Amino acid sequence: MTVVPEVVPASGGSTPGLLARERTIAGPRFNRWLVPPAALAIHLCIGMAYGFSVFWLPMSKLVPGAPSCENLGFFAQLFATSCNWTVPAVTHIFETFIAMLGISAAIWGGWLERAGPRKAGFIAALCWGGGLVVGGIGVSMHQLWLTFLGCGVIGGVGQGLGYITPVSTLIKWFPDRRGLATGFAIMGYGGGAMIGAPIAVALMAHFAHGDVPGVSSTLITMGVLYYIVMALGAFGFRVPPNGWKPLGWNAPTASSKLITQNHVHLNEAWKTPQFWLIWIVLCMNVTAGIGVISMASPMFQDVFGGRLLGLSPDVTLTVAQKAAIAASAAGLVGLISLFNSLGRIFWASSSDYLGRKVTYFVFFVLGIALYCTLPTLGHLGLAAMFVIAVCVILSMYGGGFATVPAYLADIFGTQMVGAIHGRLLTAWSVAGVAGPFLIAAVRQAQLDAGVAKSLVYDRTLYILAGLLFIGLVANLLVKPVKEAHHMTPEELARERALQHEAPQVTANAADAARGSFGVVGVVAWALVGIPFLIGVWIALSKAAALF
Repeated sequence: MTVVPEVVPASGGSTPGLLARERTIAGPRFNRWLVPPAALAIHLCIGMAYGFSVFWLPMSKLVPGAPSCENLGFFAQLFATSCNWTVPAVTHIFETFIAMLGISAAIWGGWLERAGPRKAGFIAALCWGGGLVVGGIGVSMHQLWLTFLGCGVIGGVGQGLGYITPVSTLIKWFPDRRGLATGFAIMGYGGGAMIGAPIAVALMAHFAHGDVPGVSSTLITMGVLYYIVMALGAFGFRVPPNGWKPLGWNAPTASSKLITQNHVHLNEAWKTPQFWLIWIVLCMNVTAGIGVISMASPMFQDVFGGRLLGLSPDVTLTVAQKAAIAASAAGLVGLISLFNSLGRIFWASSSDYLGRKVTYFVFFVLGIALYCTLPTLGHLGLAAMFVIAVCVILSMYGGGFATVPAYLADIFGTQMVGAIHGRLLTAWSVAGVAGPFLIAAVRQAQLDAGVAKSLVYDRTLYILAGLLFIGLVANLLVKPVKEAHHMTPEELARERALQHEAPQVTANAADAARGSFGVVGVVAWALVGIPFLIGVWIALSKAAALF
């Protein structure tokens, strides 16, 4: 594990740097509802990861008149300049930054707890925005390796830091509504593509030169834009002083709800069975969800085909009819984006009442039922029911991401929940690589065996239901962490001392952050809320093609 040097203030009472955690401790006039918009600003930007598919086809048409690189292996394409990259080669960028997301979150999660959200968020802005700029330069030079380095590796580090930056802060601000708080932020990650993808498409058309799409200029422009928005979000963060709590709120004492008032150190948490059980829970939920996302559009077209237009399945389709079916499939993709995003706030906030373990129980039981029902709905031609089932599945996929930080806080305490969450996100890295590979392999094996296109998804969906069953068992086995793993008062004090919080700040915690929402709150929420609502409108407009 990479160890980041600890930043210790110089002696003599020198003022800490602008990005230091000490400069972000909330004063008496701050209002905690100003933190979610700062988190949303970052997550709406890095959430463009889900919309990166709009670049794949344009990136395969960058050299006019040149042949395709299809005869070259992947590594040869990394350095090829005289042929057009293949779509399968460039799609590995997505897998790269998802893998880097989990790796970077795991490596720097502990550092983030001590450095604070402002510094981590600002570095995330530099990496994600700067990574897109480097990737854009790689596209302009037609060097695929440089595009991978920028968007995939550097951008992936920005993804990881940006993803976990708000989590610990929000949980500490909202001990009374942990699920709601993290749901707000992580909802942004699910909705980022609804805003970013249309912007990217418009920019590529604007910067196009003849038949060559403006991919390079688009990546550079969006990189600069995302850097600015994420940096503003980073400077909007404040952290509560140790000991702060909402007025009138007292910590729950019922152990049956799996909510501890103790804290587990990062170095201990990953050694507990609870960590690995929740790791399996997240990995299985994500793998199954990615399976549906990756095949939703082709599955919808292959399973229903002409029946979407009221035609017999055996009828040969015209070009216009195929276009109409493709438009319907695009509408389904729009709905998936919407439910993936809104499911995060719905399920995470519901978990505040249901409990995290019960919420995941619902995910897995309902998910297994829906995955096993989808083939039957396809065979019967019930397209509307099929769409509803897929949307519910994707809402639980997003809900799983948003609920897990609160689950970790309940089990391991809040002191190092951001760092523990970072380690847990390696489950996403595994699922992000293994999930699409598994789905593609099973589908191809079915096609090679002569199975009809309308039936090749049946076995895949049953396999995904089996993965959910593994997650269900793992979730049922989660129990409170043994006391031996809890930090002692001395260890907790030592960890908090590393945050360089002055004793008088902790002593005045009861008076901190009691300010009004005010005009600043309205403006902050409008700046993130209006773009998000525009994205919702665009997604609904696309979904209209289904009807």
